Amino acid sequence: MIIDSHQHFWKYDPAVHAWIDDRMSTIRRDFLPSDLKPLLDKNRIDGCIAVQADQSEDETNFLLELAKSYPFIKAVVGWIDLWDENLDERLSKYADNRKLAGFRHILQAEEPEKMLEPAFLHGIGTLGKHNYTYDILIYPRHLDAAIKLVQSFPDQKFVVDHIAKPHIKDRIYEPWKSKMKEIAGYSNVWCKISGMVTEADWENWKQEDLKPYLDFIFGIFGTKRLLFGSDWPVCLVAASYHETYAVIDGYLSDFSENEKRDVLGRNATDFYGLSPHD
Repeated sequence: MIIDSHQHFWKYDPAVHAWIDDRMSTIRRDFLPSDLKPLLDKNRIDGCIAVQADQSEDETNFLLELAKSYPFIKAVVGWIDLWDENLDERLSKYADNRKLAGFRHILQAEEPEKMLEPAFLHGIGTLGKHNYTYDILIYPRHLDAAIKLVQSFPDQKFVVDHIAKPHIKDRIYEPWKSKMKEIAGYSNVWCKISGMVTEADWENWKQEDLKPYLDFIFGIFGTKRLLFGSDWPVCLVAASYHETYAVIDGYLSDFSENEKRDVLGRNATDFYGLSPHD
């Protein structure tokens, strides 16, 4: 299977989605499974992982309801309050929902120290008890704290979203490169090659702008810990779904069929624990 490991659905609400500013007006509307399915079919992609975009349990339940109705949604990465002292009890109510694979908090909007607070660390430990994955959404300035986080939980499965959002438009590499190399040294950390077009020049990006970042990420993670993700519909501010997928598909043209299958699907299946029947 080819799996898009990172995309979003929402019913647009100006208050809930206040982060969609005037520059992103093209995505100020509803985006639902009926919008995505034709794009997956056109690009011969078998399924997707729906990732939270709003920080509420209502969002988690919304995505799980969609996954129940649309089999091509293979799994959900939801949101839950990881600082909640009753987290264990809150997670228990999802125990029978096999579509819920993991969780994410929008750490990029927080100070780096937030992910090292005792209550958050306790929350990550609780996720591990329930066998949930954790998506790390950060900017390069958060990488030092993220390294300490993953060091603390060697048995927890982490994935860095959007290659940690390097400053592609300005062609800035450090300290992103050195810190990403360090975090890649931990075998429990994977990485999504996603969200790159939106870190480049939206109007004028070219494949060549992305290649140095792809070369580096493939060099440090290899093909066994990288997952393709479109970041649709956010990607639409800079590229169509097809153009976004073509970046990775084109980059992989010289790789072996086995390596392609890993990056385009098998790694997502392994990381999120999808069964062959999902």
